[in-house]
Amino acid sequence: MPRTLRLIIAGLGNVNLNLLRIIKSQQALLAKNYQLTVSVVAVCDSSGGVSNPNGLDIDLLIATKEAKRGVASLPGGSASLIAQRLVESIDADAFVEATPVNLQTAEPGLSAVRTALKRGMHAILANKGPLALAYPELAVLSDMGGDPSKPKLRFSACVGGALPTINLGRRDLAGSVIHSVEGVLNGTTQYILRSMERGGSYAEALKEAQERGLAETDPTLDVEGWDAANKLTIVANAVLNQPTNVRDFSVTGITALTAADLTNAVAQGQRIVLLCKAERNAAGSYDLSVKPTALPADHPLARMSEWEMGVVYHTDISGRASATSAERGPMPTAAAMLRDLIDVSR
Repeated sequence: MPRTLRLIIAGLGNVNLNLLRIIKSQQALLAKNYQLTVSVVAVCDSSGGVSNPNGLDIDLLIATKEAKRGVASLPGGSASLIAQRLVESIDADAFVEATPVNLQTAEPGLSAVRTALKRGMHAILANKGPLALAYPELAVLSDMGGDPSKPKLRFSACVGGALPTINLGRRDLAGSVIHSVEGVLNGTTQYILRSMERGGSYAEALKEAQERGLAETDPTLDVEGWDAANKLTIVANAVLNQPTNVRDFSVTGITALTAADLTNAVAQGQRIVLLCKAERNAAGSYDLSVKPTALPADHPLARMSEWEMGVVYHTDISGRASATSAERGPMPTAAAMLRDLIDVSR
């Protein structure tokens, strides 16, 4: 039976703006294959927000952002309509959160997600902050805590864009004991390392990544390993069932590496990657780390190009399971959010 999924969207940067484009482009497919219509009833960005219980004009929202204007400038818009106020006052089925990552307090995303779940809304996140700092709390408020009657919490986009990191470990390897997880989960550092491997300096590779839009003006979270650490934290909590905070383990970035380090590794039949690793110890818990690591050239994560991210699970009964994803922009991350929207609509 056809159904409508009403969304509140927080944050209209590259990811959620592409999600709006995907909702438009995939409209017929969603109706045909999933009997699903998506209606955006409220949005907010750094300017404020706007809402309409009958659904906002998605084309107008896209055009407004492409014109570099805030949604508060639209008819009925207001600077006071921030995410928290929207989830407190607007009736919707799901809250889609992609505001900037805050690793100090996870705000304003954390409070808004918490409120949405308490009100019975599903939550779809591309913002890693709330999960990295408060996953156990959010799990209890949602189905991730084991109660299927509670609203769903989904976050495919947080751990490698379109890469099915969480689904592979949590769903497809169900019933297996996971001995270890290895991942290259940060696209910026992957691009920089592969560029350095061709002989360029770290500074040159970083500048190139910034010019291509892969690295931020301030690339600290990426190059010092904290973005990757956030993602490993989410894997530890959601897949390995190990309560973990991003501050609980050692993190080393790529800033000390030289081009010689990369080329010497290749000469020895290896490739250096920024490796996220969780390894099961004798006590049954997992030792976590993020650090540059030389892998054999035939390792699945060593074979990847500068555009790829990947994950490898080693298990007792399912053997080795791996997946990679090649992403040159934000569209695949937005596609992961659509995947989650389809999931919560079922």
